[in-house]
Amino acid sequence: MRDTRRARLVIGVLLAAALILITVDHRAANGTLLAPVRDVASSVFGSVEGATATVTGPITGFFKTISNAPGAERAITALRKENAQLKSDLDAQRLNRDRVVKLDRMLGLAGLGRYRIVPAQVVARRASPGFEDAVEIDIGTGDGVRTDMTVLSGEGLVGRVVHAGPSTSTVVLLTDPALAAGARMEGGNELGVVNGLGEAGGNDNLIKFRMLDSSSPVQVGRRIVSFGSQGSAPYVPGVPIGVIERVDTTPGELTRTAYARPFADFSSIDVVGVVTEAPKRDPRDSVLPPVPKPAVSRQAKPVERPRLLPAPRPVETSQAETRETDQTVEQPAAAAPGANARLRQSEPPRSGHEPREQTRLAPSPTPERAAPGQVGQAGDQRRQDRGA
Repeated sequence: MRDTRRARLVIGVLLAAALILITVDHRAANGTLLAPVRDVASSVFGSVEGATATVTGPITGFFKTISNAPGAERAITALRKENAQLKSDLDAQRLNRDRVVKLDRMLGLAGLGRYRIVPAQVVARRASPGFEDAVEIDIGTGDGVRTDMTVLSGEGLVGRVVHAGPSTSTVVLLTDPALAAGARMEGGNELGVVNGLGEAGGNDNLIKFRMLDSSSPVQVGRRIVSFGSQGSAPYVPGVPIGVIERVDTTPGELTRTAYARPFADFSSIDVVGVVTEAPKRDPRDSVLPPVPKPAVSRQAKPVERPRLLPAPRPVETSQAETRETDQTVEQPAAAAPGANARLRQSEPPRSGHEPREQTRLAPSPTPERAAPGQVGQAGDQRRQDRGA
């Protein structure tokens, strides 16, 4: 468009008209003549603006995402670190709760047996010279730990200290094959020796218990405790060891061998206690846990239904038996012809309204067979009786 005087005049007129219309519309009240024009213009331009926003919205969002990408990446990294820290804190709290429970149980066992202990935590599991199953704990001579001290947990005997350093100590476990400890049967004085089985014990970590007297009774389910050593080193008396699960009897041997499951869980051992002072008196069986009662299953008693007795079967009689019975009934009448007359005389007269009593005829013994010559006489006698 050329920059002429006419064009300038047209633009000036349009601008003046626009200013006038804006001023009139602003000062005028609602319902003026310009209201319909304003509504039409707003609807038209509003549709155009909506279509433009629909087209340009994704492009604007894309450029905004690109511009905010570095900040979003930093926020995601910070959230991931915070999430990992929260998980670590939660695991630590759960582990601390488990340790508190184990420590409380161990202090309860030590209180029952009157053992003075120093709590410790297992920090590593390693082999020691001469032993293959040992652990490292986080206390040493600075805490009063010495070599050949008993180590226990909240469940029972764990092992003994074989090396004590300034801040750490090595404990050989009860499952080690080189370890031997004196043991006693619960509720008696049957003595034996406990030895570990190592890898031969399997996942159950079974231990071997050999009775010194082959005649001593050994039963599955009986529990064993530590017998104690001289001077309570390396083992103090009365610490629970395990429950007998299997007994092997070999004829001719001087000892009997049993296999027991330890009370302590050696696969997840964590919190232990080193006994620094033994009790003055043997606690015997007071430290053993209570025997669990067998679960009694409550089953509904079956309803007893009355038994139906079978119906009596009808007695089938043959024709031959019927004929013999008829003959038997007729023969007594023939044998005593005057009996019927005497019976009629002894009976009182009956009226027509009295009920008649039915008498049952008892079966008589089977008559003996008559000789051939006597058949005719018997027939004549019957005819005479019938005529009479």
